[in-house]
Amino acid sequence: MPALTTKFKANDSLDFDLFSKNLQAQLDAGVDGIILGGSLGEASVLTAEEKFDLVKFAVGKVGGKVPVVMNIAEGSTRDAVRLAAEAKKCGAKGLMLLPPMRYKADDRETVEYFKAVADSTTLPIMIYNNPVDYKIDVTLDMFAELSTYANIQAIKESTRDVTNVTRLINRFGDRFKILCGVDTLAMEELVMGAVGWVAGLVCAFPRETVAVYRLTKAGKINEARNIFRWFLPLLELDIHPKLVQYIKLAEAEAGLGSEMVRPPRLPLIGEERERILKIIRTGIASRPTLPDYLSLKF
Repeated sequence: MPALTTKFKANDSLDFDLFSKNLQAQLDAGVDGIILGGSLGEASVLTAEEKFDLVKFAVGKVGGKVPVVMNIAEGSTRDAVRLAAEAKKCGAKGLMLLPPMRYKADDRETVEYFKAVADSTTLPIMIYNNPVDYKIDVTLDMFAELSTYANIQAIKESTRDVTNVTRLINRFGDRFKILCGVDTLAMEELVMGAVGWVAGLVCAFPRETVAVYRLTKAGKINEARNIFRWFLPLLELDIHPKLVQYIKLAEAEAGLGSEMVRPPRLPLIGEERERILKIIRTGIASRPTLPDYLSLKF
């Protein structure tokens, strides 16, 4: 499931034409869902109305082929509940939910925040657990409290600890669907039992991403590993504070996006841009030939 970037025009408005082009490439590559307004989607600088516009546009574009999931990353419980309700009205089929932003809530506060949103909606929810970037760790005991909520169904596992997949499975079995949220760890976590991948570099390389996922799930480990080894220098662009700029540059080079970001982010310049461009262009020049991954059964 790609965490899509948000496309902007030079005047800072949403670029729906470019968004549509990228979205179609994702669908053609065989993705299983679309996630909008996440960290990679520049959630912190999007208005709620822009998020809703993106959801409505995507819902119309996908035509029911895959679910559209909206990310919620709000500072207050009240706002999170409101966005959940509006997301459903706009046609979203699920929510990705971060802990409260801008306040480092303790375990009790975080759990109550999640419960309040879950109580307010019938939409399925994926809890985004990223203590590295957001400083709140959703622990196993916290997930145990949340397990009584039927619509809390999945976990975006971004602790950067592969062994956490096994801990979650040992504790909860298949109660929660685990999706890897860190590109560089995706293949390892899939092998260890994660059922999905919330991906970043998929925005620029959709076919390669879906190929790794489907080959791994089908048990074709050697074929998946060869592609993943080629992919790793690019996937490492996902684990940097400037992942938005890096991935948008990759999208532009791949013909699926532009470098436009919303301030305070700024496009890359100078040595940094040249260094990242070299990684991207080296990857594009050596793209592997992919097998017929879409026909795989698993």
